[in-house]
Amino acid sequence: MLAKVLSGALSGIDAYQVEVEVDIARGLPQFATVGLPEGAVKESKDRVKSAIKNSGYEFPARRITINLAPAGIKKDGAAFDLPMAVGLLTATGLIKEDAARRFVIMGELSLDGRVKPIRGALPVAIAAGDWPVDGLILPRENAREGAIPNSVPVYGVHDLGEVTAFLNGERGIEPCSVSIPELFAGADHNGEDFAEVRGQEQAKRALEVAAAGSHNILMVGPPGSGKTMLARRVSTILPDLSFAEALETTKIHSVMGLLDEQQALITQRPFRHPHHTISDAGLIGGGSNPRPGEVSMAHNGLLFLDELPEFKKNVLEMLRQPLEDGQVTISRATTSLTYPATFMLVGAMNPCFCGLLGESEDSCSCTPTMIERYRRRLSGPLLDRIDLHIEVPRVQHKDLADPVDGESSAVIRARVEAARAIQRERLAPFNLHCNARMQARHIRRFCALDDQGQKLLESVTDRLGLSARSYARILKLSRTIADLAGSESIATEHLAEAIQYRGLDRKLG
Repeated sequence: MLAKVLSGALSGIDAYQVEVEVDIARGLPQFATVGLPEGAVKESKDRVKSAIKNSGYEFPARRITINLAPAGIKKDGAAFDLPMAVGLLTATGLIKEDAARRFVIMGELSLDGRVKPIRGALPVAIAAGDWPVDGLILPRENAREGAIPNSVPVYGVHDLGEVTAFLNGERGIEPCSVSIPELFAGADHNGEDFAEVRGQEQAKRALEVAAAGSHNILMVGPPGSGKTMLARRVSTILPDLSFAEALETTKIHSVMGLLDEQQALITQRPFRHPHHTISDAGLIGGGSNPRPGEVSMAHNGLLFLDELPEFKKNVLEMLRQPLEDGQVTISRATTSLTYPATFMLVGAMNPCFCGLLGESEDSCSCTPTMIERYRRRLSGPLLDRIDLHIEVPRVQHKDLADPVDGESSAVIRARVEAARAIQRERLAPFNLHCNARMQARHIRRFCALDDQGQKLLESVTDRLGLSARSYARILKLSRTIADLAGSESIATEHLAEAIQYRGLDRKLG
């Protein structure tokens, strides 16, 4: 007695087809799973056996062999429970064989036969659109997520008995449907708004420039100056996610199992705020079975690192590749996975160990050597990859007591979106969408300076000893500032503003 059932598995944030082959032969009772199963897959035999019995079916007391093909790739997770159970019931004649082969089946089984949610349903649903199947059978909690790409009909099930009745044609299940416009219409920013920020006009301007070109930014200021408050509101002025961006972002969250039944699609740009004690694997990704890290969870969104010098140096240095390439490659002896990591970095730090440097009402106890050592925790190559370094001074009482609100996030976002539209049109032939992603050939073409601008940048470069990367960052910043102003060319005032955003170059150069 042999049965075959289709399922799916994950490789990074993409999916591939898995054929679950079930063979029931004469011999002493035995349940063997082959095809490089990991721990959770090996334990499935106990869950499947109990689920079948508690659902009212007879479990065959024979020699059972289950192969997960392709056999050369490791399989992990509990999503093979349901296809294994369906394969056993098909091999014993309780489910029609031709029906089981027409669907991709995934789900974890509880001991009483209920089908529990899984992670990675969205990538499988996207991939299933290219497979010769009639539909996708998923846990009811994952049905909305699987219906997002609208590639194949998705049927949400509650228990093993319902799956059996559906495959045998004894019970009908309506395919799940999701309205994408309604999901985007329900997006909000948790009520946070730039209008709530008092003072800090220069910092707000710098954050607007950073958002307009998706530039990385570092804020330096004493405790209580509003760095965290500003960072939390940056996502409210970023352009809305496109459907393609939302789909890619949701795939990462699906792989991590962070989507609930009501959140079928990530419609807001992610805001990730890891603690400074995070490990390198937690930030970049990794593990024996490589999983995405915080940089990938922040894909198409914002990664906020508060108290930046307090992070371990080796952890910070690992940010170089994703900041430069927009992706992370994790290599192991048996596999190599690449996760997307295109994010906007917002960092915050104190000016010194005590945080009181430059405060008139408080005295800083740090020596120049201590200040230098504190700032040198951030290496030059890392600072080169951060486009804007700005000072965020303590807010004065008159600004705190001012009853008049500042510009709202909606007003600022309108200017940011206008600048992004200019960039998308300009960079569309190169498959780029913002100035921060321009390479050397694009900079030469789109960031030309007049004679006055060339002299200004030459004097600054020689005086501060800027690296080639810092030089390029200034030009890209100038291009973004010109886009905000609606200017086709980079004027001297645009270049001068970009230069003054390189604060740490002036102090440490």
